[in-house]
Amino acid sequence: MRIDVISIFPEYLAALDLSLIGKARTQGLLDLNVQDLREYTYDRHHKVDDTPYGGGAGMVMKPEPWGEALDAVLQTHSSSELPTLIVPSPAGAVFNQQMAYELAEEEHLVFACGRYEGIDERVIDYAHERFNVIPISIGDYVLNGGEVAVLVMVEAIARLIPGVIGNPESLVEESHSDVLLEYPVYTKPASWRGREVPEVLLGGNHGRVARFRRDAQIQRTAARRPDLITQLDPSTLNRKDRDQLWHAGFAVQDGQVIRKSELDWDAES
Repeated sequence: MRIDVISIFPEYLAALDLSLIGKARTQGLLDLNVQDLREYTYDRHHKVDDTPYGGGAGMVMKPEPWGEALDAVLQTHSSSELPTLIVPSPAGAVFNQQMAYELAEEEHLVFACGRYEGIDERVIDYAHERFNVIPISIGDYVLNGGEVAVLVMVEAIARLIPGVIGNPESLVEESHSDVLLEYPVYTKPASWRGREVPEVLLGGNHGRVARFRRDAQIQRTAARRPDLITQLDPSTLNRKDRDQLWHAGFAVQDGQVIRKSELDWDAES
């Protein structure tokens, strides 16, 4: 996979040289390039912003540096498929694990790190003709720029590329891989500061361990992210799953998981 990141603070992305992402770059699994937007300015001060038309607070990123930067990226694109341009924005669709899996299938991702009040909208219009443009948010809050969001998304996406994670089975058991949050994990020693590892994990019975972990996932998700519980597919739930959901305050009715408080007691469940 090729990834291009365009930013006025390329040094902000230095963390992508570290850990598994840095190793993947070294091994050639990931071709990641960071472009300095100011290289596409030609005035003394390398100015990338100006006052907004119509008035208002803040500054807006100028279109021409962005246009030239995107043109330069396109010149390196060799596939017949359009590259995907991701624009971090609080006005975008909220990033999630499913989106990470989908983007990990792309050949070429480009990230446009906005700053100030954002990028001149004409740049986005121009990009729509040459890229598959996706505005994405990493949460319902506002950051100073897109770089932090890019670090989050690149790590979430790149770790799904075959070979980046040493044990691919670990990806299957993570939070959000099947809607539910990940179960709690433990290691040696079995007793630590008066706290014991759950006995079921010490006995070697793989069936009981699997059931314990599944129950813990349901309990944890119900407590921390009850919104995710209602996204479960009832066809994937066995009787013990449904029992756990019931104790956690949820039930299956009319082909969906709902809160017990919403049950129609006159309908079959």
